[in-house]
Amino acid sequence: MFIIYFLLYLFFEVLISTSIASSLGGVLTFIEIILSAVLGMYIIKNMNTSIAYSLQKLRQKEITQEEFSKINLASFIGAVLLIVPGFLTDIIGLLLQLNFIANIVFSKIIIKDSNSYYSYSKTYKKEGENDVIEAEIIEYSDTTNK
Repeated sequence: MFIIYFLLYLFFEVLISTSIASSLGGVLTFIEIILSAVLGMYIIKNMNTSIAYSLQKLRQKEITQEEFSKINLASFIGAVLLIVPGFLTDIIGLLLQLNFIANIVFSKIIIKDSNSYYSYSKTYKKEGENDVIEAEIIEYSDTTNK
């Protein structure tokens, strides 16, 4: 099945790349390949900033753990696709940098069920459970110094 998808991708990549490259010309195509690779490397280099920002949003409960994973994974995959030469990969790589596109793509790919990797994010805690500290106090009596 993977081979069929790969051949379909390769077919569309060749069709799109040849049509765009023929209209742009060789020099502009070369510049586009270099610029998209530089952009992809820049995104990967600054991935820690993006992850820190997403982690802050996760701590403030603006996004879920599932969205955190989707956004950062999509950003990384998109950056790698930008590094790979080809117009179709560049288009997909740019689209994956957009959070709403990443959520749409990964919601179609990831199957959610009770045994899923993401099922732990749906657990519920009782109110006030985070405020409880459990401890055991052990008293030692020193009878030798008395």
